[in-house]
Amino acid sequence: MNILLLGSGGREHALAWKLAQSPRCDTLWAAPGNPGISSLATCIDLDATDHAAVLAFCEANVIGLVVIGPEAPLVDGLADSLRGEGFAVFGPGKAAAQLEGSKGFTKDLCARANIPTGGYERVSSEASAMAALAKFGAPVVIKADGLAAGKGVTVAMTMDEAEAAVRDIFAGRFGEAGAEAVIEEFLEGEEASFFALTDGSTIVPFASAQDHKRVGDGDTGPNTGGMGAYSPAKVLTPELQAEAMTKIIAPTVRTLANEGMPYSGVLFLGLMLTAKGPQLIEYNCRFGDPECQVIMMRLESDLVELLHACAENRLAAIEPPRFSDDVALTVVMAADGYPGTPAKGGAIRNVAEAEAEGAKVFHAGTALKDGELVASGGRVLAVTARAGSVTEAQAKAYAAVDVIDFPTGFTRRDIGWREVAREKSHA
Repeated sequence: MNILLLGSGGREHALAWKLAQSPRCDTLWAAPGNPGISSLATCIDLDATDHAAVLAFCEANVIGLVVIGPEAPLVDGLADSLRGEGFAVFGPGKAAAQLEGSKGFTKDLCARANIPTGGYERVSSEASAMAALAKFGAPVVIKADGLAAGKGVTVAMTMDEAEAAVRDIFAGRFGEAGAEAVIEEFLEGEEASFFALTDGSTIVPFASAQDHKRVGDGDTGPNTGGMGAYSPAKVLTPELQAEAMTKIIAPTVRTLANEGMPYSGVLFLGLMLTAKGPQLIEYNCRFGDPECQVIMMRLESDLVELLHACAENRLAAIEPPRFSDDVALTVVMAADGYPGTPAKGGAIRNVAEAEAEGAKVFHAGTALKDGELVASGGRVLAVTARAGSVTEAQAKAYAAVDVIDFPTGFTRRDIGWREVAREKSHA
């Protein structure tokens, strides 16, 4: 079948890499794609906000499956427009995508469905936010309600930090995403990411990972879109995964269906593993980035079959996803200045040599300028390796990172540090 993949980041490069391996994939198109994706797909200039243009392309090229990578087109309702014309789409419609598009929507749904999550208050002004802060005290979590590219969340350890975050949001730092905010209880524990596929009725557990959101070593500095990840996250045991499926995912899917917002696609849970069990921090309505890179490295099933079954409401009829027992770990190489204003245009060399070390380098924010690979975004590359343990995968990934010549870039040097420490303690 002909497949259209929408997006241009590291997540989409990982999806393209796996989609292209399927015998069911005839022609793979990517819009807009990136220089890494261009070796796997035909990259085209197609504006995902122009629904009519996307529909016309799908009709002209007999597209059998549309895979929507990023969250913005999902929140914008592109999946609804495509489904309305009979196209198979992987990704939820606009109403269900509010799980990511509005933090307040998700918290209210959790309250209705009795899903374990931190206490919260929705606020729509700086004054009401400050009043809510006074009730919660510090530490506290402040979230811009809408989409903010992973940067709209502040985990404030002091009241000064919390008040500064509130002022930032209502001063317009996040644009429309900050028209409202959520003030949320701080949860103690270790974070993990869990993914499940659903066609609106059947739910299938997919994979676990652990992301590293803070920009600096030792989880210091501001939040980013993610500086690295590994999979599986062993801290999310089979028992905890089963609890998350029963207490969080199943009631979410059921409630959305009952309320006329059936969810089809991947559900990405940010979980806090607390003394009371897993609690939901947030939902995302697409694959994580950089979690997607490590999950695709481990996936042994045919990705086209899985995503097409989701899109056609026949997930129950196919085999569950299969994964390698290996660990995959990815290290994000970011441009200097990230997560603030990244330094764009810096030359990147030796990517092929890094891959010769046994890693896979996924492009995230890259472009070609006069035939040379350059940085074009904040997160630029995701250098990914597979091995028998986190310790080995970490060593392999950083060996490849050190081959890449990217003078205007930087990385964290401790991705996987918690699990490496646990592996050492059990050695």
